Amino acid sequence: MLGRAYTIFDTAIGRCGIAWGPSGIVGVQLPEAREIETRRRLFQLYPEARETRPAPNVETAIEGIVALLRGETADFSEVALDMGGIHVFDQRVYQITQRIPRGETLTYNEIAARLGASGAVRSVAQAVARNPFVVIVPCHRVLETGGYTDKMSLHGGLISKRRLLSIEGTGSSARQTLLDVLLPVAPPRLSG
Repeated sequence: MLGRAYTIFDTAIGRCGIAWGPSGIVGVQLPEAREIETRRRLFQLYPEARETRPAPNVETAIEGIVALLRGETADFSEVALDMGGIHVFDQRVYQITQRIPRGETLTYNEIAARLGASGAVRSVAQAVARNPFVVIVPCHRVLETGGYTDKMSLHGGLISKRRLLSIEGTGSSARQTLLDVLLPVAPPRLSG
């Protein structure tokens, strides 16, 4: 496969999308209100991508996303991400963000400090907002000081950080948004 491709897949919160190229995953799209809107967003972001069956690396990513969105632990350590075209500063932010364990969060300030750039809080927030690898690079675990959960990146669809943290067992129901009430988290599926 020479160009970019994408697929749509089912999760506990709706139909998500994922796009990839020869060097790995280029983006994840969480569900919009309707599947057609999720597809439209993928087309806007990756107009050259064609729908096809996922490559093995992509299947691993999909399995992890599905598990995480069911409230289970997911391991994305073997998933190749295509960081071509992503600013080096953003890559460094994503590397730190990938190491935030499930059930924990960091603030933009804490990430800036770990980068040795404590004055770069706004740049960290902008990098998180540009994250094309939502869930794989768990930007929902990066909050403003005080634990405020702001909206997701462009790839977050209608899903809020608060909702993703709630699925992981980290969020507080006392601070739900209207979307969290209208789109309640599906209960985890029991296996077996």
